Amino acid sequence: MNIVDLDPENESAVKQAAELLVDLLPEGWPTFEKALGEVRESFPDERISRIAVEDDLVLGWVGAIKEYNGHTWELHPLAVRRDRQGQGIGRALVADLEQRVRERGGHTIMLGTDDERGETSLAGIELYPDPLEHVRKMENPGGHPYEFYQKAGYTVVGVIPDANGFGKPDIFMAKRIDPGIAKS
Repeated sequence: MNIVDLDPENESAVKQAAELLVDLLPEGWPTFEKALGEVRESFPDERISRIAVEDDLVLGWVGAIKEYNGHTWELHPLAVRRDRQGQGIGRALVADLEQRVRERGGHTIMLGTDDERGETSLAGIELYPDPLEHVRKMENPGGHPYEFYQKAGYTVVGVIPDANGFGKPDIFMAKRIDPGIAKS
């Protein structure tokens, strides 16, 4: 497996990345056309777009968007083929992305991981007036990916209740990737 930049001229890889979104994240990308648009938006300089490949097969795709003058980048999106999940591909893509962000002078990576499927204890309930109290007690009975990100060193830093409709929150996570800035 190699991790490389997603080349906009490699139409096969671009289409495979789009197919990953439709298959794995249909709430965000219900059609191939929308997914293909998302992939094609990932190529400007203020973005990072990387794929894990084996031969000509795209195993996974990760992207990032420059935010806050490049101090922080948003991980968006991450998708790994169903038949290759649990084999370290996602972790390798995230680690590679963190290195690319460090090379561009970034200090933090943030992400939103929606719970539109009712996988966490935050789903389907009233989170107000104290959403953070619910976050402190959050459980994961449905296998939500926030635990994958925790294992990669990301911390839950907040939640947007009802971001995707009532009872469908967006869970915000972040990780400092430049430990040198913590020194005083």
